[in-house]
Amino acid sequence: MSKLNYGCEGLVAVISGGSSGIGLATAERFAADGAKVYILGRDAARGAAAVRHIEEQTGVSVSFVGCDVKKAASCREAASKIASYERHIDILVNSAGVYAEQRLENMTEADYDAIMDTNVKGMLLLTQACLPLMFGGGSIVNIASDAGVSGNYGCVVYCASKGAVVALTRALALDLAPAIRVNCICPADVDTPLLARQLVDANGGYTLADMAAAYPVGRIGRAEEIAHAICSVASPANSFMTGSIITVDGGITAG
Repeated sequence: MSKLNYGCEGLVAVISGGSSGIGLATAERFAADGAKVYILGRDAARGAAAVRHIEEQTGVSVSFVGCDVKKAASCREAASKIASYERHIDILVNSAGVYAEQRLENMTEADYDAIMDTNVKGMLLLTQACLPLMFGGGSIVNIASDAGVSGNYGCVVYCASKGAVVALTRALALDLAPAIRVNCICPADVDTPLLARQLVDANGGYTLADMAAAYPVGRIGRAEEIAHAICSVASPANSFMTGSIITVDGGITAG
């Protein structure tokens, strides 16, 4: 991968959902920049595979820590494990998330819980668990979606969850200032395993080409492009940025 300088050498970066997709690409960029990276996830086998991938690509050692962000005890255990190695977390990227298309008339309470518990409650719980290791200075980057800014068809609960992340970011930016900066990245469709599952679930209702045609730039995003935005916002060079909601969406919310 191309080497970019974000100024994160020696900083400790924690990335939830770091074993695939945007989280994995972000962990790889931070590692390449010289950060000490901890990736969090539920699946130890996927975590080990992510560690091997990053180390092969960057030559830098990274660590996997098991964590289910939906559970407060699991978040506290993950933070405690990191605290046994590090005195301070400099960067927290809340990237763990789920996506599901479900019209309101078909939604069940279980559908609601599955999305909101990961995308909103999980973000709150992990941030809460990591805060004792961040006071004195740090940067939090929350991952929302273009659907949390402008809405979308057929995924009302997902839109609500990502809209909540946008509001949560603004509230935390006020509560945690001036020591901790909190910003939000809102990607549109990105070529990740999550999108691959979405297309399978669509069962031919739409294709990747259909999705790409909706974008002014004529394509969907790449995980490394979103990772670049995340690392740039988290960088100490952006020390005056907090409470910002940044869309990285190929122009789809411009119209």
